[in-house]
Amino acid sequence: MGQHMSVTLGQSIVIENVSGATGSIAVGRVARSSPDGYTLSIGNIGSHVFNGAIYTLQYDLLKDLEPIAMVASNPQLLLSKPEIPAKTLQELIAWIRAQPGAILIGTAGIGSASHLSGVYLEQTLGISATMVPYRGTAPALQALMAAQIDFLFDQVSNCLPQVTAKTVKAYAVTARNSLAAAPDIPTVDAAGLPGFYVAVWHGLWPPKGTRADIIAKLNAAVVDTLADSTVRARLAELGQEIPALDQQTPKALGIFQKAEIEKWWPIIKAANIKAE
Repeated sequence: MGQHMSVTLGQSIVIENVSGATGSIAVGRVARSSPDGYTLSIGNIGSHVFNGAIYTLQYDLLKDLEPIAMVASNPQLLLSKPEIPAKTLQELIAWIRAQPGAILIGTAGIGSASHLSGVYLEQTLGISATMVPYRGTAPALQALMAAQIDFLFDQVSNCLPQVTAKTVKAYAVTARNSLAAAPDIPTVDAAGLPGFYVAVWHGLWPPKGTRADIIAKLNAAVVDTLADSTVRARLAELGQEIPALDQQTPKALGIFQKAEIEKWWPIIKAANIKAE
């Protein structure tokens, strides 16, 4: 995104990776920066939704930032170790219910998308599972392949090669639409878990108070970048889905982020998930 946008805007774009507290430190820096359009946050469902319920933030995710545009989205796959006999999601749910309290779900740590997906599954099915944290989904996927855990929710971009190699089983994609790269994997709606949508989506935000004309210029640069065939091909290689044109507006991102907060904060709070 940065390479193409720098040409469109006639400005160098420097990507600064600010670590700490699952991205909340980086977002806080943007929220406190000058609203001149030169300091932006690229964030995702974790940094711009989950963190608001997990951490005590010194800023408001909706009131202290302005939406620019949704950039891309990556749904997750519900995966299991190969040894589980279930062939369909319905059979898998029956198998889970027959193992009360014995299910091990791998996660990339507290507050990660894989963790919250596991909690969402617990609450949806009314089951109890043990969450097993790893230092990222890559080692969690390795653990699943070695049958050290039973299940894992992982982004398509990370796990599809292992699904294709049949070293793990995929039961459903957590999205409304099937995957172009793997159309044989059913959606959660088709597989029998309707409405169980989870996606690791990304967007861009500057601080509150950024002028409307600056936001419009930045949005136009994003839209132009997402229309570029090279950028689209690269994002597709990464398993990313580009939003429809009418979902690339600042208003659309603002509405979507608010809806995600209203969905996920009660789930997080009901599970009493706190930062460690």
